[in-house]
Amino acid sequence: MNELSGAQAKRVALAAQGFGAQPKGSVTAGHLARAIETMGVLQLDSVNVFERSHYLPLFARLGDYSSDILDDLLLSEHTPTSHVEYWVHEASFIPLESWPLWQWRMQAARELHAQPGQWLAEHRPLADALLGRLVKEGPATFSELEGDRSASRGSWWDWSDTKRALEELFDDGVITTVGRRNFQRVYAPVEMVIPEALRAITIPERDARRTLVVDAVRALGVATLSDIADYYRMRRVPVQAALDASVESGEVVRVAVEGWVDKSGRPLATYALPSLRVPRKPVEATTVLTPFDPVTWNRERASRLFNFDYRIEIYTPAAKRKFGYYSLPVLMDESLVARVDLKADRKNRTLIVRSAHWEPERPSDGIERLSAVVRNAAAWRGLDTIVVEDWGDAARDLRRTLA
Repeated sequence: MNELSGAQAKRVALAAQGFGAQPKGSVTAGHLARAIETMGVLQLDSVNVFERSHYLPLFARLGDYSSDILDDLLLSEHTPTSHVEYWVHEASFIPLESWPLWQWRMQAARELHAQPGQWLAEHRPLADALLGRLVKEGPATFSELEGDRSASRGSWWDWSDTKRALEELFDDGVITTVGRRNFQRVYAPVEMVIPEALRAITIPERDARRTLVVDAVRALGVATLSDIADYYRMRRVPVQAALDASVESGEVVRVAVEGWVDKSGRPLATYALPSLRVPRKPVEATTVLTPFDPVTWNRERASRLFNFDYRIEIYTPAAKRKFGYYSLPVLMDESLVARVDLKADRKNRTLIVRSAHWEPERPSDGIERLSAVVRNAAAWRGLDTIVVEDWGDAARDLRRTLA
């Protein structure tokens, strides 16, 4: 059995996620596509205080890049599709080639929604009419299909019946997206988007789950059962079965990580690929992450890897927030050493640092590197001015250094 220290596990995890390998020249569409392939999934989120979440993991790994290139890759209705959106780790983009691995989940959704008493089963005429319009008229957003917004609205997230029908057809894999317009999904029939050759591939659920489990282990570098199940949001029981089969076949190996224990102090079962190697050189990085980066989206794993207690405080009353509305973790090499709450005032081309807080340990040149993180974030988003508000033990130093 391979044995790793906690520090080695961090290095393996960060390297597996593509950190420390910034391109020397300009970032191209190829760099972006390979980074998404390395992660396996790129999660979406609607919060846009500083920048929408799916842009940030690529900035963290590759540095300054043009978001227009990523938009052409993911969101454009007018370029060939190389990535597609589905419920993978929440709403996410995945490489188009991985579509067949998710057809079991789509089939399960179709079977569920067809059962008597299910909402879609009772609203099938509406769903069929919407699908017919997409086939006849081409891709459209829900608001374009909905027409009169005063029509009946349901209680499900206050969605209208049109929106809910489209979302359930999306879950079913009957329609998908050809991008987003003003962050609304642009829906289209699957036949218009997914090549027939991919749609024709049938992978049994057990085999698909096993492939996804092995890929999650690859993307995580070293991981526990809960880490692996969370990565592609699968239930633990079938994930454990897939892991056991993969260990037996030699696709995955069991490892031990120092300090990775459960609440009773017993070592956690941990897994890696047989090709596991600890990089000889430390990962070098100075960047900001998003709450929905694969490095930080699993809060228990972030705590285990980095001793970093992370909560998003969007829904916390302002007076009770400790770090800010939408604080972002700051990665310096192999540690999470700070968090900053950034807001882009786009009208005035200003980056507002609402708060800046240190973690208990930081490097001796931490303030200079934190200043570089803020400057780079502002430059990437085309913000000319930086304002640091007086909240957090790093705010005063940051304001002085930036000045």
